[in-house]
Amino acid sequence: MSHLEIRQEKDLNEIRDHMIQQAEAVAKAVENAVRAVQTHNKRLAWDTVLGDHPINRHMRQIDRLCHSFIAVHLPSAGPLRMLSSIIRANLELERIGDYAVTICREAVQMSGPPQGPLERELERVSGETLLMLRQSVRAFKDGNAELARGTRAIADHLEHDMDMVYEELMANSDRAQIKDNLAIFVVFTQLKRVADQAKNLCEHTIFAVTGEQKPPKVYQLLFLDRENNRLGPLAVAIASNSFPESGRYSTAGKTPAAELDARLVEFLEARGLSIAERGPRSLAELTHPELQEKHLIVCLEGTIEDYLDQIPFHTSVQEWALGEAEDMETLYRALAARIKDVMELLRGEGAQ
Repeated sequence: MSHLEIRQEKDLNEIRDHMIQQAEAVAKAVENAVRAVQTHNKRLAWDTVLGDHPINRHMRQIDRLCHSFIAVHLPSAGPLRMLSSIIRANLELERIGDYAVTICREAVQMSGPPQGPLERELERVSGETLLMLRQSVRAFKDGNAELARGTRAIADHLEHDMDMVYEELMANSDRAQIKDNLAIFVVFTQLKRVADQAKNLCEHTIFAVTGEQKPPKVYQLLFLDRENNRLGPLAVAIASNSFPESGRYSTAGKTPAAELDARLVEFLEARGLSIAERGPRSLAELTHPELQEKHLIVCLEGTIEDYLDQIPFHTSVQEWALGEAEDMETLYRALAARIKDVMELLRGEGAQ
């Protein structure tokens, strides 16, 4: 190994050490913030808030070291991947520190620690979040891509748990608890963001170690119509054919017909499009967890209020006014244009 290579490795290891120190400090800040909420320890909350200042200074120091490394060594291949990962992770750790500060500021506004179901939910959600964060830090420290992959998977499970927390908070009608409920709502939201950033740390570790890029997100879309014998199945057929890698598509109706419209079947067969749906499906068949998994619900007839009393917290909605056209070709063209627009909005141009 040449003198320059030895110097490069030494400088890169120094930056990694700073990064690990920063990650451990941030994880400790989140841990203290959660404990401050659980115990209503205002002194711990304020100490954690003030402790964010050294974290911010350290973030700027790491940033300077990274840019200096680039200027001196002009890195390539493995060192460049590691440095790129550190730069992005450094910003995300700084955000996690900010989330810990927000949790602490909410803690001191509360009249006491959470009680009952919310206390148990906080213990469970914070436990999973801190586990994710600690494991993501260890994966980065050890260069362990497999640990990073395993930790990354926790985030999806946690997101669904958060939906249940939000619903429980919304269902609480005790006016005396409104201020505390708003505070705990913010606490859970910040914990969710910590988990999201921990997932990103895992992605950076995987990239630094293996060069593997973060896979593009696959979106779940649900198309709703009244009888589910024409519009919904047509939308699924178009989306599945045009954007098979970008989404998972399903459809349901409020009052489903007995079978698919014969005109639809004939039209799709003539175009060589497969009919993935087994037949009209009732919206009532969809379970609550299935609805929570949907990133986007598209109403092809009417409005969302015609179908659902409550929309899952993380689900978006679009309402497409397709008119009363009976001609299948006209419906096909209208739907194809709308689906193309929404998938490019979600995934960008060139979505497949």
